[in-house]
Amino acid sequence: MSITPFGALRSSGAGTLRAEHAGETVTVAGWVDTRRDHGGVAFLDLRDRSGVLQVVADTGAGEDGGTGPAGGALEAAHRVRTEWVVRVTGTVRARPEGMRNDRLATGDVELAATSIEVLSEAQTPPFPVEDDVEVAEERRLHHRYVDLRRPKMLRNLQVRAQVISIIRRVMERHGFIDVETPQLTRPTPEGARDFLVPSRLQPGTTYALPQSPQLFKQLLMVSGIERYYQIARCFRDENLRADRQPEFTQLDLELSFGDEEDVYALMEEMFAEIFAEVLDVELPTPFPRLRYDDAMRRFGSDKPDLRFAMELADLGEVFADTEVGVFQGVLASGGAVVALALPQGGELTRREFDAWTEWAKRRGAKGLAWGVVEDDGSLRSPLSKFMSDEELAGVKRETGAQPGDAVFFGAGPRSFARQLMGALRVALAEDRGLIGEGGTEQGRWEFVWVVEPPMFDPAAESDDPTAATSAGWVPNHHPFTSPAPEFLDDFEQRPGEATARAYDIVLNGTELASGSVRIHDAELQRRVFRFLGISDEAAEEKFGFLLRGFSHGVPPHAGIAPGIDRTVMLICGEKSIREVIAFPKTQTGSDPLTDAPAPYDPDALRELGLRELPRPKAD
Repeated sequence: MSITPFGALRSSGAGTLRAEHAGETVTVAGWVDTRRDHGGVAFLDLRDRSGVLQVVADTGAGEDGGTGPAGGALEAAHRVRTEWVVRVTGTVRARPEGMRNDRLATGDVELAATSIEVLSEAQTPPFPVEDDVEVAEERRLHHRYVDLRRPKMLRNLQVRAQVISIIRRVMERHGFIDVETPQLTRPTPEGARDFLVPSRLQPGTTYALPQSPQLFKQLLMVSGIERYYQIARCFRDENLRADRQPEFTQLDLELSFGDEEDVYALMEEMFAEIFAEVLDVELPTPFPRLRYDDAMRRFGSDKPDLRFAMELADLGEVFADTEVGVFQGVLASGGAVVALALPQGGELTRREFDAWTEWAKRRGAKGLAWGVVEDDGSLRSPLSKFMSDEELAGVKRETGAQPGDAVFFGAGPRSFARQLMGALRVALAEDRGLIGEGGTEQGRWEFVWVVEPPMFDPAAESDDPTAATSAGWVPNHHPFTSPAPEFLDDFEQRPGEATARAYDIVLNGTELASGSVRIHDAELQRRVFRFLGISDEAAEEKFGFLLRGFSHGVPPHAGIAPGIDRTVMLICGEKSIREVIAFPKTQTGSDPLTDAPAPYDPDALRELGLRELPRPKAD
């Protein structure tokens, strides 16, 4: 027995009926979107996953002329309310001329109801089931089952399903095998804190929910799987923001006997197929590649948004002999002076320039210098009286500033100055409307590979200060990433110079994927651990299962893990991944729908060998 696409209770989807179905008798079922009752005739807009259909009930439509018991179509239409679930049988007919609705795909037809059956009554919804209604996010998530009825939310989840379907097709076409890896494992250093799960059977011990399947997929390469993939659920106990959740979904993949070029080609093919099918957008391939150092120098970010220009300019040489005191002191201490030009920024008022200075101070800067290039080529700036003509010419030359443009200057330690100005670059572009949305007439989709990142970062500059090692360095990606060939022998002596065989995919300023060629030599892996302050004994305790696997013959291998939530977020034009996840957490990590996290039962805690901590008192 085959399964019908609409279910046993209906013959058609509400949104599937068209003019060619006129005269057919059909049964549809769904939610009452709107109701308009005019006494002798009632109109219901019936909504299901396929769309919206107008239902008409009148005195001439019911099985008994609308005068029989409470099962008559018109009498039932009088009784129903919005968001009730009903089943309607009737005849499809063309709408009268002048009554067609071009806003609906079914706008040429309506269903003349012969019976309306109430399947479920509903309370008045907590907010209208419409896209353009402003509702607090907490309220939306508390009633997520209603929120997901909104057309936009349904479309987002449909796009998500379509993206995953395309991913699976591409992976299987290239011989990848879908393998599930454990959800209960042991803690590993992945750059964020683990969620821990106490063990009842072994009191005093815990499992960790995986931050990624990293070690298991490397062991699958040892196992001879050769090409693995998984739509993987991952968990990270980290501070949240618009593109982060404590649990998230990624495409996780690993391939043996390959290198960076294999990963690049596979990902470009996959993203090109996704964008062609979902958005009807043809992505140019191969994607451009940008060295990490060049990305930081030109854009102040390892996630550069290439939809607009405004590149940064290092003015160290321009101000090498400057009399501008603030620049002089910074350069003398080994820092940098970085600038950027804002097209037509001369339109900004003094109050707006002051507001951007305050913006920079909130990010840790001492200030933010600025100037405006006048029509005669001079620079109107609080600093201009200290600048020589040669310095002014150098500023305009290096930044490309033209008359009418504003120039912003940031100064400080090189890394800080670049990141400050990189953030300012994006903030100014957003504020001035210089960034078109991807796929629109004003914007575009700008993919880029950011390659050859540092092998290590100074611990003092890490996002996770708890990750500091005895050497004062932390991995830029993770400790299983292979050094570049020229640093294999002496990365310990040159940690600040060593680069890694790692790569990120960035789209419109958002990192979509991170990957690398892995270390496949046990001794090299131990050397990296030792440099990071992980002794052989500690390595054996934490990663012994991986190192033992490496002693049984491991092929060279590489992998990557594109984030599905972020990818769908950008495709759908959303600002937060919460809009493309069915049941997300808030920015505080809570779930208003289920009130998670919640206190645990004291008896269960005792069984686990745990005790309940005092809960903080509410203010």
